[in-house]
Amino acid sequence: MTVVEDRPAADEMLVARRAMIDSQLRVSGVNSPAILNAFNAVPREDFVPAERRAVAYIDRAVPLGDGRSLSPALTYGQMLEAAQTGREDSVLVISPNGYLAALAAQLADSVTRAESLASAQGGPYSLILIDGAAEVLPDSLAGLLAEDGRIVTGIADRGVTRLAMARKALGKVVATPLAEADFAVLAEFAAPKTWSF
Repeated sequence: MTVVEDRPAADEMLVARRAMIDSQLRVSGVNSPAILNAFNAVPREDFVPAERRAVAYIDRAVPLGDGRSLSPALTYGQMLEAAQTGREDSVLVISPNGYLAALAAQLADSVTRAESLASAQGGPYSLILIDGAAEVLPDSLAGLLAEDGRIVTGIADRGVTRLAMARKALGKVVATPLAEADFAVLAEFAAPKTWSF
């Protein structure tokens, strides 16, 4: 029996990946050659369920099931541009899937992925990438981050999500919103509920 490779499907995915780079990333200000090369090297379709492969390269979040999603490529591109990741960075990626970590591994020599903040260990890291939006950044992040280290994440405020950069100074982490971006809000980083009339 001869096994025929599914070449047309692979070729279609390669064409879709190149189209994503040209029509979603480059036109939106993600132009770093290293970052574009990372997107070209990492097949996005490998990080979605088989039934979602055909939509892996659309310009919005791809549902993964169990309330999780793969953020749009542009969101990850904006994160990596803001992070200015270098080979010398020690990177922690907090993400329920491996796509953002795989992209970061193209840019830095030391990348660790944790499914959640609760499972994150090690450090101190010079860079933490959080795959989603936080209403609050827990104090426990400071313990994982090197002094003057940075966090790139989404910040959620009254239903609007923004790309944000945070830095650790004097043991505290302070975030600065940069621009609106498409992030899923992470339950683990939700603000404590308050009672009001």
